[in-house]
Amino acid sequence: MEPKKIFPAADAHCDFLYGMAQYGYDIAKPKAAQSIRLDKMREGGVKLQFFAAWIDMLLDQNPLSQCMGMIDCYYRMLDENPQLVPLTRDFDPAGEKIASVLTVEGGEAIEAFIPNLHILRRLGVRAMTLTWNDANRLAYPAAKKMKKGLTPLGKEVIREMCRIGVAVDLAHLGDPGIDDVLSIATRPVFASHSNARALCGAPRCLRDEHIKAIAAQGGVIGVNFYHKQLTEEKIATIEDVIRHIAHIVEVGGVNCAALGSDFDGMNRYVEGLETSAGYPLISERLLALGLSEKEVERIMFRNLYEYILQFV
Repeated sequence: MEPKKIFPAADAHCDFLYGMAQYGYDIAKPKAAQSIRLDKMREGGVKLQFFAAWIDMLLDQNPLSQCMGMIDCYYRMLDENPQLVPLTRDFDPAGEKIASVLTVEGGEAIEAFIPNLHILRRLGVRAMTLTWNDANRLAYPAAKKMKKGLTPLGKEVIREMCRIGVAVDLAHLGDPGIDDVLSIATRPVFASHSNARALCGAPRCLRDEHIKAIAAQGGVIGVNFYHKQLTEEKIATIEDVIRHIAHIVEVGGVNCAALGSDFDGMNRYVEGLETSAGYPLISERLLALGLSEKEVERIMFRNLYEYILQFV
């Protein structure tokens, strides 16, 4: 049965720009392996999409140059697709346009030089993670289960991000690093694509105490669709996505739950959530849980939208 209502949707993370830079992805003329597709975004009701410049430390190219290449991809995408626009304070979600936000995944991009952070902000970057899966000069990642948090430089970067208005993204950061950020951040922080550890033991998932702390600050948490962060079973389903959303709502309240698909950042997808066209299936199931239409609209769109507006 087709969903009865299409809610506006906001997605806090995708890796499309890396695919555009490395594999020639085109949002309007997609390749077979590509998830972020303009037609599927429209079909799923997407009104806000975050585009991450993911820094791949296995490439020979230096991190800042990689980042600049993907920022160039972002602006070429906007030039070629007038339906996509940078998010502004006067953006109308009821209109025909889809708003976009440029982010960075991996603090390696600033190459340990804070003026580079300033330049990225001027180029349109509105959020950044400190790490991906490797330790760097700013912080230690969740992936390595290290008992270290932010470096002194990392703490300085967090303070500067808060000062100039770049949202601190806790995704991929280890628990001690999250504790450090929460203790020094002067603006609300968020986790663009992180799930609940109470439901899946992956270190990339958030402990309940961190969910509560992010929510208490006015931050949001985008649930991702990566099977290894949804379940410890071999196959994840859309019901696992719903369980994580429901848990975050239960622990942190309805105002902190959001979506952070991680589209184009994985090689296996949840059935029905291979593209943005699957978003109405999520809203349909959230309604079936007993959430009101207003609550579902907050989770699907408004929480992330209202959060990021303070950094625009």
